[in-house]
Amino acid sequence: MTAVITGLGVVAPTGVGAAEHWRATLAGELAVRRIDSFDARGYATQLAGQIPDFDVDAHVPGRLAIQTDRWTWLAFAATAMALDDAGYDPAAHDPYATSVILGSGSGGNEFGQREIQALWSRGRKAVGVYQSIAWFYAASTGQLAIHHGTKGPCGVLVADAASGLDSLGWADRAIRRGTGAVLAGGTEAPIAPYALTAQMAGGKLSTATDPRAGYKPFDRAAAGHVPGEGGAVLLVEDEEAVRARSGPAGYATLAGYAATHDAHHYRDTAPDGRQYARAVELAVERAGLVPSDIDMVLADGAGRPDADAAEASALRAVFGPFGVPVTAPQGLAGRLLAGGSALNVATALLAMRAGVIPPVGNLDDPDPAYGLDLVREPRERPLRAVLVAARGQGGFNSALVLRALPPHGADAPAAGGR
Repeated sequence: MTAVITGLGVVAPTGVGAAEHWRATLAGELAVRRIDSFDARGYATQLAGQIPDFDVDAHVPGRLAIQTDRWTWLAFAATAMALDDAGYDPAAHDPYATSVILGSGSGGNEFGQREIQALWSRGRKAVGVYQSIAWFYAASTGQLAIHHGTKGPCGVLVADAASGLDSLGWADRAIRRGTGAVLAGGTEAPIAPYALTAQMAGGKLSTATDPRAGYKPFDRAAAGHVPGEGGAVLLVEDEEAVRARSGPAGYATLAGYAATHDAHHYRDTAPDGRQYARAVELAVERAGLVPSDIDMVLADGAGRPDADAAEASALRAVFGPFGVPVTAPQGLAGRLLAGGSALNVATALLAMRAGVIPPVGNLDDPDPAYGLDLVREPRERPLRAVLVAARGQGGFNSALVLRALPPHGADAPAAGGR
């Protein structure tokens, strides 16, 4: 069985909807700005990628909006877009034919913030009943499954920024085990006082006050990242099931996925990038390819000198110095935890469809010591095979290879590995 991505939905600082996100990404429009959802003047980190003017009433039923957090609202919006893009209605299929498997790295922060404040100021009886479910890592998965009436295998992957890729790896596994369609990806909304404090404790956030200095992957001036909200949800289907329902051909196949762990101190980046390189090598191998077949790498781009150097070392080890075009457009939007790697997959799919590599976001002075072919301007190029990579706090490494679908009527590509 071959897993094909047939629909995508984007809700990000760079745009609500795939078209707006792609336009802003190609134009290099910086979506990082001063935090305005609360007074952050007393915090060392005051910048974030925020979604302006998100209309919850347009995307979430009123009853559910009361019970859920902003990260779930964003997942509802992205899911509706993905289903519409694919022309797929879960209600028109057997309930067990559709699954929801999302990534998560943070949970329901704004909802939890309100309830914590109620507890502190008014006591335990002031805490609402929905606190027990709105903050939970699996809240979006559960609420989407209930709302759409899906009963296929459901789950949530928690590996910080690698989780979005992991959810797609598990979606591929579910397809191979007989599920017809899987909603995968992830969204996040980690911009609240206690959520920001928790992220600051990791020592990896930028303290810049100028948005242009906030998050600069692979730049000489890189000094940490800024948080961001949003992400993407993608519909993954069995290729034969798509044909049976006369659905759209789709964007690309999930050709190869791999995940490794650094087995290093959880607070620090492994300095050699060895296990990161191994994840990339395995994903390429499982796709039935060799490194020279990869036309673009959409990198993790942590925006810290140590992490960027380790990633550059890993990519050089696999592809050679300047061996493949490398981009990291997330410099425009911030690091969205699980939503970031899911958004990067959506960006890669849009790039494959357009035949254009988007530039690294917010890159002004690339460090030549990295030995990478960093894309500075939109670069036209046929993209037949693309690799998306991500790392999560604690030593998680994930890599995913996407392969372009063959022209109509041509033989399908061989299925990749697990």
